[in-house]
Amino acid sequence: MPAIDIVDSTWICTRPATLGAIVAEPANWRQWWPRLDLQVDERRGEKGMRWFVGPSEGGTVAGSMEVWLEPALDGVVAHYFLRLDGTGGRTLRRRAVTGLTRRYRLGAKELFWSLGSQLDPGRISRIAARRSG
Repeated sequence: MPAIDIVDSTWICTRPATLGAIVAEPANWRQWWPRLDLQVDERRGEKGMRWFVGPSEGGTVAGSMEVWLEPALDGVVAHYFLRLDGTGGRTLRRRAVTGLTRRYRLGAKELFWSLGSQLDPGRISRIAARRSG
């Protein structure tokens, strides 16, 4: 089991092809994950992307990352997987594991919530209107 093993899912009201195109854009993932050296493993179109993570975070970690897009209801579930280990046979210290796990877990959730808001800006107001009416 990798030292850092993050699995998360977020539902977004959009077509898989729309989100797939956004996720496939290199400028986006360079902005979203600037501390990770991402090298494309597999472009999966509307099913997402897979990357190798080269030595990152100052050369201390490497591994793999994936955004898998699964159609669900009138949208898509964005499944996020990040698996990192120390490089060169090094074991990551508990504090580093905790900090990196927190950063990438919260960052992914913020990222996908932000994309959901951009792609379906009326969704929150529709939910709030139903509850108050």
